[in-house]
Amino acid sequence: MSGFLMKRLLQAIFVVLVVTLFVAYAVRLSGDPALMLAQGAGSVTEEDLRNIREGLGLERPFAVQYFEFLRGAVVGDLGKSFMGGTPVSRLIADALPATLALALVSLFLSVLVSVPLGIQAAVHKGKGTDQCIRILSLVGLSFPNFWLAIMLVLLLSITFPLLPPSGWDGPISLVMPALTMAIILSATNVRLVRTAMLETLSAQYIMVARAKGLKDRVVLYKHALRNCAIPLITYIGLQFGNLVGGLVVVERVFNWPGLGTLAFEAIASRDYPVLQGTVTVLSVLIVAVNLLVDIAYGLVDPRIRTK
Repeated sequence: MSGFLMKRLLQAIFVVLVVTLFVAYAVRLSGDPALMLAQGAGSVTEEDLRNIREGLGLERPFAVQYFEFLRGAVVGDLGKSFMGGTPVSRLIADALPATLALALVSLFLSVLVSVPLGIQAAVHKGKGTDQCIRILSLVGLSFPNFWLAIMLVLLLSITFPLLPPSGWDGPISLVMPALTMAIILSATNVRLVRTAMLETLSAQYIMVARAKGLKDRVVLYKHALRNCAIPLITYIGLQFGNLVGGLVVVERVFNWPGLGTLAFEAIASRDYPVLQGTVTVLSVLIVAVNLLVDIAYGLVDPRIRTK
């Protein structure tokens, strides 16, 4: 088991290094932050811009900047924002709880909806219930997350003013962004649950359980669902990466005070340290969740430890 853990940990570290290297290089192609800082200062000469770049440390070679970022990141120092000098770690610490809350609530709502619907679709395979659930999931897959978010704002905040359209106004502000992501996730999870349940329901032990006279609810939820839970848990864990990617867009639409909004603001202001730190934290979260899923799967199925 120790060899399996070490292998997965080394892979995770390598992925984080590749992501941070790519992001560090890509953000420097997005524009010159010196121009953003010089706006509103009247006429600015090239020498003034050069002095600003030197003050920000941008005149040094890229390799030097990157390795200084890595050295600081190891001890939790992600640098300081170009726009105001606030430590990036503090900005991320303020925004991270909002993103995690939105991600967890979205996952919870998705599981709450997709598991019962997937089971019903499997039980009524080929019938009207199955067809309706599959069509609904296909419709959900067809919605871009930003379009669905805008439609929910129009429906629940403008046409029917039931919920705040954006920002943070208490826990009720969590409803629309979480609902947006839950609909997108449920569309995929329903199909996954249906497929896993169909395979499980055809197993011999399910036939034996039914032959013993057990109620359908006991057979479905105590026996069948428990035995197909491993691939479901694995997929939901791996789905966290797609969830975080979708949250970046959804947070911007709803002006949610999370890492997505922080990243968009950093892009607009060419704030390299904030954008680099935000993407690094998001990549570490995704890699950490995937690593935990790998470890859990290795504990459940010893055969995976040799792969």
